[in-house]
Amino acid sequence: GSNQMIEVKGKKVRGRLYPWGVVEVENPEHCDFIKLRTMLITHMQDLQEVTQDVHYENYRSEKLAINKRRAGAAAGAAAAGAAKEGQPEEKDKILLEKEQELQRMQEMLARLQQQMQQQQTTQVAGANNVQSHHV
Repeated sequence: GSNQMIEVKGKKVRGRLYPWGVVEVENPEHCDFIKLRTMLITHMQDLQEVTQDVHYENYRSEKLAINKRRAGAAAGAAAAGAAKEGQPEEKDKILLEKEQELQRMQEMLARLQQQMQQQQTTQVAGANNVQSHHV
């Protein structure tokens, strides 16, 4: 397997022994293992970043929206009481602030998704360039 250490010219290398010779797994002249490993590690970092930047932000936005609806329902009940007391502007101010916060988060999410799309396009173009050099 690729995890075997084989002695070649006095050096221990990771590779496979065949009747016709040794294939060194970490030698770019023998195989693309290093490039594949680098690509996988890079995509693992992307996955972690996407999880943090997009999925968590989607979750957070969803929870804020739910809280906004709950606050809106509670504010509606409070507004009925406040209207009697002449204080509806406080409820409107709170709702406006929450709407602005939600808008900022949605804009941030859109920017993050656009950045991810650009990174993926760049990586695909880079991978295609690497493949074209090997063909």
